[in-house]
Formats: sequence, C-alpha cells, structure tokens
Amino acid sequence: MNIITTRKAKKEDLETLLEFEQGIIEAERPFDPLLKEGKISYYNLEEMIFAEHVHLIVAVAEDEIVGSGYVRIEKSGSYHKNELNGYIGFMYVKPNFRGKRISSVILESLKDWAKKQGLKELRLDVYNENLGAIKSYERFGFNKSLINMKMEI
Repeated sequence: MNIITTRKAKKEDLETLLEFEQGIIEAERPFDPLLKEGKISYYNLEEMIFAEHVHLIVAVAEDEIVGSGYVRIEKSGSYHKNELNGYIGFMYVKPNFRGKRISSVILESLKDWAKKQGLKELRLDVYNENLGAIKSYERFGFNKSLINMKMEI
C-alpha cells in the first residue's frame, strides 16, 4: 500500500475538493430523500481553505489526492462541559482507495490539530443507515450519542 500523508488543503486543490463534495452528496442521497434534486453544494470550500477556525485537509498517496476532511472549531451549547468543540465533516475517500483505513489517517490528523487548538471534544453527524461510516467512526473511538429525527409534511 502507498504511504498516506495529510496536508492542509490549498486553493489549487479546489477542483478536486469540489468533485469530492459531489461524491459525498451522491453517497448521501439514498439516506436523505429531502435533499434537492440536481447539483447542490454543502460547503463554501474556498472560504474553508482560508478560514482560521477550520482545518481542511487532504490525504495524499504519492502525488494523488485521495481523501479529505475538516475539523471546525464551534461554540458548544451553554449546557455542555466544554465551551468549544471540534466538528468533523467533509470526510471522503476516493472509491478505489476505500477499505485501507485512510479515514483513520485523516481523523488522526484532524484530532491532532484539534488538540493543538486546546479542544477536548470532537463531534460529527452521520446518517443512521450509513453503516460503513458508522463502523469506521466507532473503530476510531466515536460513540453514538443522539438520533436526529425528521419527517416531510
């Protein structure tokens, strides 16, 4: 297997990151019938590349970008133990690189950055039916905590 490294995303990575975003959306469409049809966007990736409170990274095998993720510093609810938390998102690994624990490399890098920022807690959202992602996050050390419910009326 190729050695996987991570680095901070650069503006030159934007085209690849936009492709990854569409890959995430297509993977999530079966789990969320309330997503709009056609091309949609979840993120302002260019803004995230330069934001100080967001650490957007790419995973690289040789010279190829094979994955991505970010951690964003967020204010926790006044009722939470930790004033701030790190919110994980934009987790993506190219299909032909899946099953090689690249998501763990990305998560470890994000966790390290969050620790350096003084954060003591990481959070993320994942669709209940996305069993592969849930298994990966649990293997990394995340625990299920809350179920978000919705209905179309």
